[in-house]
Amino acid sequence: MKTKSDGIGLFGDLSVKDHRLIVGGCDAAGLAEKYGTPLYVFDVERAEKTAAAYLNVLKKEYPDSTVCFASKAFCCKAIYKILSKIGLGADVVSGGELYTAIEGGADLEKIYFHGNNKTEREIEYALSAGVKNFVVDSERELRLLQKYAGNCKANVLVRVNPGVEAHTHRFIQTTAPDSKFGFSIADGTAEDIIKSISSYDKLHFVGIACHIGSQIFEPQSFEIAIDKMTDFIVKLNKSGIEVERLDLGGGFGVHYIAGDKPLTPEAYMKNSAVYLKKAVAARGIKSPHLIVEPGRSIVGEAGITLYSVGAIKTIKNLKTYAAVDGGMFENPRVSLYDAEYTAVIADKADIKGDKVYSIAGKCCESGDILIDNIVLPELKENDVLAVLTTGAYHYSMASNYNRNAVPPVIAVKNGRSAYMVKPQTYEDIARNDVIPDFSEDFKC
Repeated sequence: MKTKSDGIGLFGDLSVKDHRLIVGGCDAAGLAEKYGTPLYVFDVERAEKTAAAYLNVLKKEYPDSTVCFASKAFCCKAIYKILSKIGLGADVVSGGELYTAIEGGADLEKIYFHGNNKTEREIEYALSAGVKNFVVDSERELRLLQKYAGNCKANVLVRVNPGVEAHTHRFIQTTAPDSKFGFSIADGTAEDIIKSISSYDKLHFVGIACHIGSQIFEPQSFEIAIDKMTDFIVKLNKSGIEVERLDLGGGFGVHYIAGDKPLTPEAYMKNSAVYLKKAVAARGIKSPHLIVEPGRSIVGEAGITLYSVGAIKTIKNLKTYAAVDGGMFENPRVSLYDAEYTAVIADKADIKGDKVYSIAGKCCESGDILIDNIVLPELKENDVLAVLTTGAYHYSMASNYNRNAVPPVIAVKNGRSAYMVKPQTYEDIARNDVIPDFSEDFKC
């Protein structure tokens, strides 16, 4: 039977004192007692250090660059406040993300609006709010930008599909030939859409963008993408089209389990920056302004989730379930991607276990299993279980399935804690419910 090993040593910014897990200088079990569970805990300093690492490498290796935080990884007002102070912009993919970024203080000049099907309302709102940079993924979007641009020209980057296969789960590969994202370089569609932009007087073509996938470990995938993108720039230059900006997206991997071996953010970024400089020089083209969009790699390992153990049930000769007070409503990634995690008992974090458990969620679904076959010390009712590397895509993808509340988010730094996102109440969950009135006064 396959089991997950302990693996606490993988996560460098977590520490253990007297067997107790410490995050951001705070005792994890103490946080669970103070705030309740399930609870997202976010280490602010960890995220700040990672974000600064990207900036510092680029400042040295490729100064003409912008680092944008990929909002879909973790979107709340506080994260934009934290990262914009360091100098990051924001990659947003919806009106809601854009609104949150603006409210959080993101620099409008550094906001890039992505998305494969921006609605008319979203485009109108973005332009009225002062957003200048749009990563276009459809011909329809060009028409809508032209319609609402007013007296200001919108900067347009075109998302292209370079056809690079990154070794990730098929649902998070974004440049497969049949991907819903981008215009294909191979069949000429990308070049055609770029040429068409000149017919819109309120649009200004500035560059091309790609994103090859997520949770990528090997730097070779990014190198291949750079080769494809710079080759395409050469082709566009021959048609008289200048490319000012090159957006290479994100996708840098993080640790989830013992077998994961990502590079450091510094190594990822230095490799890509150095390779891009060489690729540009080899092709004799003008160096473009480089945009990168890390998300998971900034916030993923900065987050943990705390649960309380409830029912423990042994099925003789098969398995033992330990149910927690969370589940697929606050972590759908296991169901979506077969995601794997490392977990520890918060007050026995460095104690090697000898019991095998399947950690079950509380949703009314047989598939609501957060971790299958993990080795832990013997679990007891009310133990606090800490699941590591949950800072990315957990809060962002959480739902009220089964009318469970989305957990709050606690920021920790230097031994202090405070809410980033407050708890939901039952009243919050039902706040927008309406019992319809079909009387005569409400005829269609």
